[in-house]
Amino acid sequence: MLTIKKVTNINKNAIMIKKGKMYMKLYSNEIVFRGHPDKVCDQISDALLDAYLEGDKNSRCAIEVMGGKGKIFITGEVTSNSIVDIESVVKRVLRDIGYKDNYEIVNNLGHQSQDIALGTNDAVGGAGDQGMMFGYACDDTKELLPKAMVILQKLSWKYDELRKQYPDIYYPDGKAQITGYYDDEMKLKKIKTFTVSYNNCECRREETDNQIKQICDEICNKYHVEVENYLINPTGKFLIGGFEGDAGLTGRKIVVDSYQSFAPVGGGAFSGKDPTKVDRSGAYMAREIAKSYLREYHLKWCEVQLSYAIGIARPLAIYINSNKGNIEPPEELYAMCTPQNIIASLNLKNIKYEDTAKFGHFQN
Repeated sequence: MLTIKKVTNINKNAIMIKKGKMYMKLYSNEIVFRGHPDKVCDQISDALLDAYLEGDKNSRCAIEVMGGKGKIFITGEVTSNSIVDIESVVKRVLRDIGYKDNYEIVNNLGHQSQDIALGTNDAVGGAGDQGMMFGYACDDTKELLPKAMVILQKLSWKYDELRKQYPDIYYPDGKAQITGYYDDEMKLKKIKTFTVSYNNCECRREETDNQIKQICDEICNKYHVEVENYLINPTGKFLIGGFEGDAGLTGRKIVVDSYQSFAPVGGGAFSGKDPTKVDRSGAYMAREIAKSYLREYHLKWCEVQLSYAIGIARPLAIYINSNKGNIEPPEELYAMCTPQNIIASLNLKNIKYEDTAKFGHFQN
């Protein structure tokens, strides 16, 4: 049996890193590249959602994808007047990401539960599920996102461009992580370790490693952040990737999709879900509220939680916290945060959800 000893008299300074006269905290965040198996499944789910919404703006979708070892399995629920060529959409996404399209595709989609439809039809306009959703904003960057998060998003985009330019050298799969020194206000001061694991041909590693470091340095220099140390493919080799190296599943990267650990996540995934599902639309609205309050009250950071009950339109609660303390939400904010009002105000029936699944749902 595991024995846990009680620790007393902790010296708080002892768990920080001393840099000059300031004590710095070490904190880490992560992103996965567009070709990571989980992200591939997210993009397939959202590409299928886009296809259904294109022909029927009122489509109800909750599409899950699992991939691995030569098979792509599509399941979940769809109620729509659209006719979608599932196999064609899946293969197009695989090719766009940089993979072969010779996978066996299993279509196991069913219809939305009539019990759920009772509370989410247009007449009722209720939330598509219960749960809590979080939004976050901070004054670190013009994107109102943490600096390390923005750096990793830009790296993910740059890597995809590099992969397109040199497809025989750089392969789609990969991930990156920043372990940084932070001050007491959680501002990134310096990167202790920048870890990058990238799928490649393993034939020109010195050259490709240097190119990866150069891209990272260029991004970090724009944000005036120094990197102490790089770990590039720390196992020594990353030749086998994608669905041959790992399985993928929709919604398994909810922390990456949200705020990379800088803020709480609600637990519900985004991809494959139409905007009546508040897992997605509620989180998008919470982000907009956080940005608005950050600007209005000149905050350093703002965190918003919305909570819902399935079939009920009005949020159960709205919680707003910030570096200046709690903010009481006005009554009109509750009316603004019904699913139908969120969908209308954010134009959620007319965006391309596949794009949100590539490099981050929150980039501006």
